[in-house]
Amino acid sequence: MIPIYILMSIIFILLLYIIITANSLFKLNNKVNEAFSIMDVYLKKRWDLIPNIVSLVKEYSKLENNTLENIVKLRNNLYDNLNLNKKITTNEQLSTNIESLIIKMESYPNLKANESYLDLSEKLSQVEEDIANARKYYNATVRMLNNKVEMFPSSIVAKILNIQTKLMFQAKETEKENITINLGGNHD
Repeated sequence: MIPIYILMSIIFILLLYIIITANSLFKLNNKVNEAFSIMDVYLKKRWDLIPNIVSLVKEYSKLENNTLENIVKLRNNLYDNLNLNKKITTNEQLSTNIESLIIKMESYPNLKANESYLDLSEKLSQVEEDIANARKYYNATVRMLNNKVEMFPSSIVAKILNIQTKLMFQAKETEKENITINLGGNHD
């Protein structure tokens, strides 16, 4: 028979571990939420720039309608009503379509010389840079949380508290490839 003081010590150490692990999980979860909030500001800025870019591009060219239609379709969702995972997947799709749109706009000299285009292009460039930096911070905090949620024995506490892994922003295969821009093309 185990003496009562040893049993009490084991229970105390176990409870202490659970409390420390739970607090650590809550702290990491809050960091992930904070990181997404920071990134969300930049995603919303880009979201708000899209209608201006699409309308300006429509004025100057007859780009492949699929790209514009995809951007408009993605943009038609009410951003504030999207959950965290849907915001991530929608913005990953937007990134791919915006990249394609920018590449196609390079072929239109009249558009590239337009002052509104230059202003929007500069704003979009800055927002994309801000998103990239915020994405790095977000993914780092998600990695720390996911590690804690998935690793034993903290995974047991995470399961009890219903704390789950979070979705990371992933680079699409097209973003990993080198971009080829045809500077010789002339379209009016």
